[in-house]
Amino acid sequence: MPWWMLLVVIGICFSAYMTLRTAKEEKEVETAIIEKEGQVYMDRIEEEREKRRQIVSSNAS
Repeated sequence: MPWWMLLVVIGICFSAYMTLRTAKEEKEVETAIIEKEGQVYMDRIEEEREKRRQIVSSNAS
């Protein structure tokens, strides 16, 4: 087997490793973004509930 074929195989393995590593990092970043957007949504819901509680309590007085 020629020496350059060994280099090609090593290059293919390195490329596969880098592809998997990058995919994992992208998934982690995507998950963090989704969690942040979900938290913003939950904060808005909580603010709306608080506004409704204030309206109900001011109407009850």
